[in-house]
Parts: sequence; structure tokens; C-alpha cells
Amino acid sequence: MNNLERLQIKRSGRARLPLRRCFNLCLMVTVCFILARGKASGQTRESATVGHTFVWVGGGVSGYYLQFGQKKNLGVTGLIDADSRRRLGIEAEGRWLEFHQTNDIHAETYLAGPRYHFNIGRFQPYVKGLSGLGKFNFTYNYAHGTYFVVASGAGLDYRLSPRWSARVDGEYQYWPQFTFGAMSSGGVSVGVRYLLLR
Repeated sequence: MNNLERLQIKRSGRARLPLRRCFNLCLMVTVCFILARGKASGQTRESATVGHTFVWVGGGVSGYYLQFGQKKNLGVTGLIDADSRRRLGIEAEGRWLEFHQTNDIHAETYLAGPRYHFNIGRFQPYVKGLSGLGKFNFTYNYAHGTYFVVASGAGLDYRLSPRWSARVDGEYQYWPQFTFGAMSSGGVSVGVRYLLLR
């Protein structure tokens, strides 16, 4: 029995269940953060510390290096940011590295976690720490697996108008439970985001 056959046996539904619960928990926290943005009646707050939540949606294109097979893939990224005026927020992102494949090797990630940002004029630098699920397709579609992924990243948003921003984002991902030993990947995304709610 070769390693890829072992992979198919190892990737049972029981092994995926805790990863799905982790992703669902991150998603529920994001939704709760968005829904809790209303203020309590009869309460006053100083204008400088108003705790409104700003919800942004966006997307872009990504170029990533995958350690397995030492491949460089291109893809698309979708994101949701729920930011507060207190510089803390939550980011959820999905990335599909489906283009410029070699031997059908490609990956998808679905991550969420905290984001810290601050404003300098039209610029908004930020750092983030994310975790969630990664799906990996092996050589010639022979096998695929679902894994836990942690990531750290940083980027810069540039305000183009009251509702539109341009974004450059860099991210490093670590796949600690990858079938052939821990794997890392990393890359850069560029795109735009739109202020949906404020």
C-alpha cells in the first residue's frame, strides 16, 4: 500500500469532523460580532469611542507557493472584514488556488480570525491571525485531503473613496497535520473591498 492509498484511508469522515467544528465556530463568532453592533438604549458614549462595526466585503487575485511539489499556483480570494473603531476586528477569507496548476495539484483554504488595524490618512495597515480548513488535491487527482491550517499575515488597505479600498495582503500558512509531514505555503493577494454596512 503506497502513501496516497494510506491518505485515502486516513481521511475518514471522523477525522474531518473536528476541523468542520472549528471552522463553524469561527464563522459563528464572526456573525455574532456583526449582530452585536447595535447599541443599548439609554446609554451614552463619547464620540471618539463609538463602537460601531464596519462590514467590508471584497475579493482579489492571489499568487501562492505550495511546499508540496514546490508549485506556484494562482487563484482568487474572497473576504469579509468586520472592523470596529477600536482597531480590532475579525476577518474571514476563502482562497481557491485553482489556476496555473501542475499535475492537477491545487489547494483551497477557508480561514477566520482576529485582525488589528490602524489608520494613517488614507492608509490602513493591519496584521491578522487566522485558522480554519485547508483542502488539498494531490497529483493527477489521485487523492485529496482536508486539514487544519493556521496562518499569519499583514497588509495595507488604501482608501479610494468613502466605500472603496484597494488592498495588498501577504500571508504565511502552516498545515501541521499534512499527510506527508507539516507543510507551509505563502503568497500575496491584491484586490479591492467595499464597505457594505456601517
